[in-house]
Amino acid sequence: MPYEAVIGLEVHAQLLTRTKAFCPCATTFGARPNTQVCPVCLGLPGALPVLNGEAVRMAVRTALALSCTLNKTSRFARKNYFYPDLPKGYQISQFDEPFSGRGHLDIELGGVARRIGVTRVHMEEDAGKSTHHSHASVVDLNRSGVPLVEIVGEPDLRSAAEAAEYLRVLRDILVFIGVNDGNLEEGSFRCDANVSIRPVGEGKLGTRVELKNINSFRFVEQAIAHEIARQTAVLDDGGRIVQETRGWNEDEGATFSLRSKEEAQDYRYFPDPDLPPLVLDDVLVAEVEASQPELPRKKRDRFVRDMGLSAYAAQVLTAHPRVAAFFEEAATLHGNPTQVANFVQGEVLRDVTTHGLKASIPVTARQVAELLRLVGAGTISGKQAKEVYTRLAGSERAPADVVAELGMQQVSDAGEIEAVCRRVVDAHPKQAADLRAGKANLMGFFVGQVMKATGGSANPKVLNEVLKRLLGGGSA
Repeated sequence: MPYEAVIGLEVHAQLLTRTKAFCPCATTFGARPNTQVCPVCLGLPGALPVLNGEAVRMAVRTALALSCTLNKTSRFARKNYFYPDLPKGYQISQFDEPFSGRGHLDIELGGVARRIGVTRVHMEEDAGKSTHHSHASVVDLNRSGVPLVEIVGEPDLRSAAEAAEYLRVLRDILVFIGVNDGNLEEGSFRCDANVSIRPVGEGKLGTRVELKNINSFRFVEQAIAHEIARQTAVLDDGGRIVQETRGWNEDEGATFSLRSKEEAQDYRYFPDPDLPPLVLDDVLVAEVEASQPELPRKKRDRFVRDMGLSAYAAQVLTAHPRVAAFFEEAATLHGNPTQVANFVQGEVLRDVTTHGLKASIPVTARQVAELLRLVGAGTISGKQAKEVYTRLAGSERAPADVVAELGMQQVSDAGEIEAVCRRVVDAHPKQAADLRAGKANLMGFFVGQVMKATGGSANPKVLNEVLKRLLGGGSA
């Protein structure tokens, strides 16, 4: 029997606040275990939570970026369960009265655009972290109380590839709006996947299985694909799917059972008596809306529409917000976005390193713009520009100073270039004969030989004109 997959994702994203959701403890990653704690996040008797206002603003920004409706009044609830890394015995979250409602996220895969529903975005605090060893388990509570948003997706995804693309698009949005660093390895962007299958054409949902805390897009795609295949095999053999939580073993390439799946009633949610209702006033919402950055998709569309970039170039240059800002500044200073895009993609990006919202770029936008102006003015060639770039990297020097220091000058004299071209043509009679016989692609060979002979200083336009006149036909 043919089946279709039904997939819904729940993403937990850590908000980039300096302090925790309900106390003033720091949220710095990598601190010594249990050094960023206080009576509130340790769950000591009598300690009272106080809501972090910046976390609220970031949560609202997230909901607006996903086109969610905002609820003026919402409540925090206690989600009760018992585990060593949850010292209070409950997690502060939102349940039946979240601060936001329905939204959506647009994805495109294989040229097909789809709109995936978002059930809601709600706020909650993180739990601590348990690490299990063969002889003992240890608990680090530094993460306990760190502010999160949970983004609950509708079961609208139909393949593992769609799920991975949804996560990539969502991560890009959260990074561009500055609320999350998108670091899957450090656990600040985590995904749970609800996966079920049903006969094609069936409207009723199948029994779902939850896959927990998968820390890479590749593993998410692999785990969902494996789970779809596993469930299909179970039903084909006459068995039934058990509602449960499963993990992903990346070494074996298989999911494995963790525990039976809890339902909402198992957590005994009830309103937190220590926290008043959260009221989003119009002034706060207006401030967040006014400061909302341009989203990645709109930025890519603008780069294509207004700057004339290809869709591929726009995609590459918006892979990180700092890179996008760098390119846009350089394009504005230079005036020819296409030339800047080509140089940034071909030279600069290979030296760029990123970590979260930070990016290390070896040159400034002004240096790139000034360097390409020298190329446009005929002062240096494109090949020479690459050499100048390597000298500029990591410095604040002006490109013109480096050009002067290296004694660079582009050769544009047609007579001088023709003399070199004649020597190259005479040295390669067979290739010259083949080109004249119709092998036009050999023109590139001759251009390369002349450039090599001139140290890359020959004016490309003059060079092409001379070679075409000497050899006849073809183009470089």
